[in-house]
Amino acid sequence: MRTLTLILLALLGSLQYHLWWGKNGLAEYHEAQANVARQMIDNEQLLARNALLYREIEDLNKGLAAVEELARNDLGMIKPGETFYRLLLAEEPSSP
Repeated sequence: MRTLTLILLALLGSLQYHLWWGKNGLAEYHEAQANVARQMIDNEQLLARNALLYREIEDLNKGLAAVEELARNDLGMIKPGETFYRLLLAEEPSSP
């Protein structure tokens, strides 16, 4: 009876070792859970960014106002008959 108890205790110890520290044990499980949570947050941020890009693409495809605004701001384009005024701030003289 004593040997059976020792064998069962050894088996229990071996199973506990594999559960806690073995391959695919609890440590790896918790690490995988943390990776999944981190990836979910990254995916939410990417979905928000993609939605913004899709809205901008839709606006560029449907409305000419957005195209005109981009052309004016990025390329400095003006319409025929318009007068372009560029305002520069006066530089203050440096004190000696």
